[in-house]
Amino acid sequence: MTLREFFDYLSQNPIVVLAFFLAIPFTALLAGIFGRGEGHLSPWKYLYSALVYLICVPGIFAAALAVYLFLFERGGSIFNVNLLTQVLPLFSMILTLGLIRRNVSFEQIPGFGKLSGLMIMIASVFVLMYFLDRLHLVAWVHVPVQYLLLIVAALLLVFRFGLKSLIS
Repeated sequence: MTLREFFDYLSQNPIVVLAFFLAIPFTALLAGIFGRGEGHLSPWKYLYSALVYLICVPGIFAAALAVYLFLFERGGSIFNVNLLTQVLPLFSMILTLGLIRRNVSFEQIPGFGKLSGLMIMIASVFVLMYFLDRLHLVAWVHVPVQYLLLIVAALLLVFRFGLKSLIS
């Protein structure tokens, strides 16, 4: 099954997608009502951790896919965006994170730091890919591929530590 076939399957079965992306914010809303002021305590923080991962993984994937389509596919119009698989995950992620933030600080949710590190890493990879794509480095430098991969890895490390020090 290809990614296109998977998205076609999701588009043909919108009830499943809608149920998932509406159930997560609704659960966060209920947890905020029933656990008001207790979000940092043991049962609630693990529920919030599960909700964050359940909503952020598809949300981050949808954001990365949208950035990829607009930067690298160069023919994709914004009018061709699939609302069910590209917009709804982002909207649901923002809504869920907002609801969770009202009851608990993200620093108190187990594993949230790893998720923000993933977001930073994906963003830096896209910046680097876009920069290398626009520079056409391979076209005019005759360097073996191994060295180019080492340069890319070094630049990723520089991006990661630079962004970490900027955010911290």
